[in-house]
Amino acid sequence: MRSIIFNVLIYATIVSAILLSSCAKQNTIVENEISFEPIKFLALGDSYTIGQGIEETLSWPVQLGVQLEANDYQVDIIDIIARTGWTTERLIDSIENTELIEYNLVSLLIGVNNQFRNQSFEVFKSEFDALLDMSIGITGEQKKVFVVSIPDYGVTPFGQSNREKIAEEIDEYNNYISMTCNNRNIPYIDITEISRRLGDSPGALASDNLHPSGSQYAEWVDEILPVVITLLNE
Repeated sequence: MRSIIFNVLIYATIVSAILLSSCAKQNTIVENEISFEPIKFLALGDSYTIGQGIEETLSWPVQLGVQLEANDYQVDIIDIIARTGWTTERLIDSIENTELIEYNLVSLLIGVNNQFRNQSFEVFKSEFDALLDMSIGITGEQKKVFVVSIPDYGVTPFGQSNREKIAEEIDEYNNYISMTCNNRNIPYIDITEISRRLGDSPGALASDNLHPSGSQYAEWVDEILPVVITLLNE
């Protein structure tokens, strides 16, 4: 079982390897000409945040850090509080029982296990709101928080027997998340359509045929990166 929280150092070798693999598809982003404080990034979530089934260096938070460095940002810390199977309740408990440093960037991706376990949607809404409050409290600034949508696992071999119901419920969760973020002026980044477009196509999933592969996470980062750069420039 993976550790609850770990610190990932972006070593030059990792940066070089991932940049070489992504340079062909990487869009040009406005160069960072201003000197910013080093990024201390905390990613909150579940199996989609830790990168279940793949190398930790291919998880989307780490790939995001690499791409930020490629755009001349200094990334000092990437910490992750996440574990496979976590619901909103378990994530709240872990945050409350973890001694945190000061972070200036926090992400939140949570809810799939609430849906999978048929837990109360009303409870999810209340706990998701609490997690947003906690995320803002961690950074001290609402503008340093962003939320990533829940991918649709109904397109994978694991979920295909109940595909329509899963899609409908994932949409219900994401609609609430999107509405809440919009009301609070917090960026909501939709990666659900990427998961649906890729489905179980070759290379889209990890070896467990459920979680995304490193290459799918790279496509998530293509959506996430411009939003994060905008946040960092505010």
